[in-house]
Amino acid sequence: MGISLLRIMASLQSVKNAPMAYGIATIMAIGTAVPPNAMEQSSFADFYFRVHNREHMVDLKKKMQHICEKTAIQKRHFVWNKELLEAHPCLRTVMEPSLNVRQEVMLPEIPRLGAEAAKKAIEEWGQPKSRITHLIFCTTSGMDLPGADFHLLHLLGLNPDIQRVMLYQQGCFAGGTVLRLAKCLAESRRGARVLVVCAETTTSIIRAPSPENPGELIVQSLFADGASAMVVGADTDKAAGERSFFDVVSASQTILPDSREAIMGKVGEAGIAVMLSPDVPRLVSENLEKCLDGAFGEWGVSDWNSIFWVIHPGGRAILDRVEESVGLRAEKLLASRRVLAEYGNMSSVSVHFVLDEMRRRSAEEGKATTGEGFEWGVLFGFGPGITVETVVLRSVPI
Repeated sequence: MGISLLRIMASLQSVKNAPMAYGIATIMAIGTAVPPNAMEQSSFADFYFRVHNREHMVDLKKKMQHICEKTAIQKRHFVWNKELLEAHPCLRTVMEPSLNVRQEVMLPEIPRLGAEAAKKAIEEWGQPKSRITHLIFCTTSGMDLPGADFHLLHLLGLNPDIQRVMLYQQGCFAGGTVLRLAKCLAESRRGARVLVVCAETTTSIIRAPSPENPGELIVQSLFADGASAMVVGADTDKAAGERSFFDVVSASQTILPDSREAIMGKVGEAGIAVMLSPDVPRLVSENLEKCLDGAFGEWGVSDWNSIFWVIHPGGRAILDRVEESVGLRAEKLLASRRVLAEYGNMSSVSVHFVLDEMRRRSAEEGKATTGEGFEWGVLFGFGPGITVETVVLRSVPI
């Protein structure tokens, strides 16, 4: 018994002394994907009222056309299409039970869309899939057992003993949440490689317009479908061909004061009913500088035009208010504005599209770093709560 106890103690000590990574977490690859069904924003209001048989609501349609024009969105992609909506009349009502139909669409599409983005990230990473030790999957769309992470594992052919984390119902701020979690996992174990996947679809929220809820027009005019993936690790193995794009220096989360009901989503038999307060742009913009001070204080950074910006493109009004309140030059939010224009608000996915857009532009313009020539940068995700994720990034030379 004494020998057994000694062996147990030795084993426990070896676990305690397991080697951690030497360096900080870094983003080694990024992949993105959107469904093939694309719709022009300029004609979306016409389509939306026609497919829902609400063309007689002339004033409400004009209001939506005006909203679509103000969004600064040019195009959005969707998993659903006209044929799907026409085949399922329950999706063309205001609040009739439709959850079963929505689930039938979302459950296979979410892991499939996520796998498309993940394959691109893994290909760019250039390493064997067997080196992936952890998987983080995040979505606000669909829920079943086993979850989307399980199905993604099989679609990609990952190791069955990979350590998985599945996040449901987080919302737009989760683009920062997954980076915060990936940083912890990557730095906790030497050789850890974390595959991060976010996938979202508006199949959970599409419904007919209603004069009783004109705010629904904003929701239907903003959100879109897409997926993103990243490979995160520490101690880049340059000899094996790995490279770094952005170091994840720090990550923190906070809830803004007096914002509990500013962004909400109620899940029921009719899917998810999203409620957006007109105060969201003000609440975000008025509190962002405090988040910046807390994140960059120890690094001695206080000039917000001296860093690169990766902010969730939740809407044009939010970007405008942030730019004004923090005193940013117009070019600082160009990447976020372009993603909003080309894809709309894809919830947790959007901020990763912005990160990918930034490094692409840096390469095309011959900038010194992936952060458009700036070493330090910030990634902001914000959503229900209002919860804000603040991630300090350090750009790597191209």
